[in-house]
Amino acid sequence: MPEPHDSGLTHLDASGAARMVDVSAKEVTARTATATGTVLVAPEVVAALRSGEVPKGDALAVARIAGIQGAKRTPDLVPLCHPIAVHGVDVAVEVVERGVDISATVRTADRTGVEMEALTCVMAAALGLVDMVKALDPEAVVTDVRVEEKTGGKTGYWRRSR
Repeated sequence: MPEPHDSGLTHLDASGAARMVDVSAKEVTARTATATGTVLVAPEVVAALRSGEVPKGDALAVARIAGIQGAKRTPDLVPLCHPIAVHGVDVAVEVVERGVDISATVRTADRTGVEMEALTCVMAAALGLVDMVKALDPEAVVTDVRVEEKTGGKTGYWRRSR
């Protein structure tokens, strides 16, 4: 197996080409990651979501299911992600004044973390929501998608400081 490139980046081989990192020697530990994001929509969409009158149907339920599917399909979408066993996904969607806040927590017991799965979960939920409301608000915006905290692995607990 090629050694990491001189840059110290683990996803590059000796020639600088992208590679998937070998995690087989890493310890299996329980790991979690939580990510959040927001879909900004027009006030009319907020009202339709609150009243359950989105023409395409239950937009919040679709967003939750899309998020779960996104978490499970992350390695198919992000080229260097390892396929791991996703043991649990919690997706929360909350209608707020400016749109919908999304929070996702993904859990596994594996050799690598689930940060990308949590981020993909939030993005897929957001895209599912946008698809459901685009006829009401073609200007909906997905924003502020980020990892909030993670547990497990060599680094243990980490939480966003800002």
